[in-house]
Amino acid sequence: MTDIRDDDVDSDGDDGESVAPEAPKAKGDNNWIRPLLRWAGAVVFVAVLAVAGFEGWMLLRQHQRDVAASQALNAARDFAVTLTSADAATVDQDFANILDGATGDFKDKYTGASAQLRKVLIDNKVTTRGEVVASAVKSATGNKVEVLLFVKQSVTNSTAPQPRTDFTAVTITMEQVDGRWLASTVELPGGAG
Repeated sequence: MTDIRDDDVDSDGDDGESVAPEAPKAKGDNNWIRPLLRWAGAVVFVAVLAVAGFEGWMLLRQHQRDVAASQALNAARDFAVTLTSADAATVDQDFANILDGATGDFKDKYTGASAQLRKVLIDNKVTTRGEVVASAVKSATGNKVEVLLFVKQSVTNSTAPQPRTDFTAVTITMEQVDGRWLASTVELPGGAG
């Protein structure tokens, strides 16, 4: 058997492997790199977040314009049919429907001309039927949309009982008022709204 003596045992407790002591750090060592990388990472993160936020805001605005355009286009199509359809027997209700879908300058002008127009429709027993055959949005913001419509209108009266069909391009500016899309201007080619 082998005897173990005290001087054979290492008193510092390691198992005989030697570890090189750390070398003293030289002045100007690269201790600044890690904090700099952290700050650079934070700046890049904030920049990416800002760009993503801006893009999200732009997408939201575009979505709002698209929704406004779609709603206003539908309202303009309905209004164009209301505007181009009349019957001498229901002229008062027809006018009330037109004024209900109008606002601003157009509403004022139509109100001013309605008495004379009413007399002509009744005296001549005029019946008109409008149909939108094509439509498109010309421009749109969140609360104002300009729409171009092509309307087919069939007209009869006491002197011409056979229907006469006309096709007309109409530009209608729709404005959102109290949650409703109303016609603020109506323009015919070569005419004033």
